[in-house]
Amino acid sequence: MMVSPNSSKWDLGRLFRTLAFFRTIPFLGSFDTISIPGPQKQPEKTAKRTKGTVLVVGATGGVGKRVVKLLQQRGYDVRSLVRDLDKTRPILGPDVQLIDGDITIPQTLTPPVTNDLKAVICCIGSRVQPQEGDTPQREKYYQGIKFYLPEVIDTPEMVEYIGVKNLVTAVTTAATEKTLCDFTQPTREMQANWGALDDVVMGGVSESNLRLVNGTAFFSGNVSTANSGGFASVRSRNFAPPFNLADYTGIDLRIKGDGNRYKFFIRTDPKWDGIGYSYSFDTAYNIPFTVRIPFSEFVPVFRAKTVPNAPPLDPSQIYSFQIMLSKFEYDGQLNPNFKPGIFQLQIESIKAYGGKKLPQFIQVSSAAVTRPGRPGNNPQDQIPIVKLNDQLGGILTWKLRGENAIRASGLPYTIIRPCALTEEPGGKALFFDQGDNITGKVSREDIAQLCIAALESPTAMNRTFEVKETEYFGPNNWENLFTQLKPDN
Repeated sequence: MMVSPNSSKWDLGRLFRTLAFFRTIPFLGSFDTISIPGPQKQPEKTAKRTKGTVLVVGATGGVGKRVVKLLQQRGYDVRSLVRDLDKTRPILGPDVQLIDGDITIPQTLTPPVTNDLKAVICCIGSRVQPQEGDTPQREKYYQGIKFYLPEVIDTPEMVEYIGVKNLVTAVTTAATEKTLCDFTQPTREMQANWGALDDVVMGGVSESNLRLVNGTAFFSGNVSTANSGGFASVRSRNFAPPFNLADYTGIDLRIKGDGNRYKFFIRTDPKWDGIGYSYSFDTAYNIPFTVRIPFSEFVPVFRAKTVPNAPPLDPSQIYSFQIMLSKFEYDGQLNPNFKPGIFQLQIESIKAYGGKKLPQFIQVSSAAVTRPGRPGNNPQDQIPIVKLNDQLGGILTWKLRGENAIRASGLPYTIIRPCALTEEPGGKALFFDQGDNITGKVSREDIAQLCIAALESPTAMNRTFEVKETEYFGPNNWENLFTQLKPDN
């Protein structure tokens, strides 16, 4: 028997290591889908369905603690950004997802904070306390009830404006783009989830790997056409659960190439060897750029052959990704920008872009934010918090700047401006107004109830209003109250 001079020995050991990594058996499929005789694992309990995840900022404050409790009672998952995990856990309990971060430090507003949110309820504010008072901790400043000369603990500009603006920017970005694989912040789990899938599975001798080094993923190796081979790739194991990207437009790959043409695959089926959806892209040597791939431009293929009658890519269930360098394009055509030998593609991130589902942003601000320096001689402008605005670091001025950042963001929002907050029991009928002219008081308990009502009422969207309590007790008809409000211009 004659042996081709271009043939090499088939590395069966590497073949079996590849199959073991991806938990698959040829012609049978994935280990995960094969029934194995013996004691059967008890089915896991079905995860409890919730109304969605709400990020509460300022969750340890007087309003924030009540908001968290009400959200849990109504079936929402609650996430909270906190400065001190150890101090916060006993306050909020075991069922709140706590993430260490600070809105004044934008680097801490990472995807785990902002991804997959139904809404944000922001109750944070600069800490103001009386210089002397009648409580041991001197925690509360009871404007309009008892007056003590106040002092501000935080810097209002950083909290009320810059911090709120940072949060709005992070939430908006997360809603319009979703980070799927961030190789700039590698983890052991990420490294363990990707493995080489080269032409050794077809008898070839190409070799590749994915290494996470210095904030990037290096897909590199040696691609050979020996033994009728000619492709090298890296593929993720199946994501569990699969990504649901139905609210997005496509995929962004941030890469730095070497001049070759590569392919990016998405699989919407958990099977090992099913149809994949492919997109080919060219690279320039050592130049970083973003490859933007609309879902509509992915081509259904099976082993490098197009599948004309396949359904279009369904982004609601994405099980795996694959990146490949191949001498073939599709249907027997050769890759016009393919060079055998050493190659290297750097991958910084894989993201979904074009998200259309924006979370609602509910801001607990303050009445009187427009009153410092307002023309005229209105008695409402002479309340202590207005007269002391400059002494308190311009707290009302910066709150208004924070409101403006929310209104300009494009997020659906509700801005609540309570009058003086108290620790009195809730249950009062509330009075809404617009124009920033009312004075009075309102309990933190009733403001927490109002936040939940705004979350669950489309009529509250894109409205700014002041609120105080009346002397009457009784349930509030939230829809009637919201309907009376004019939307912001």
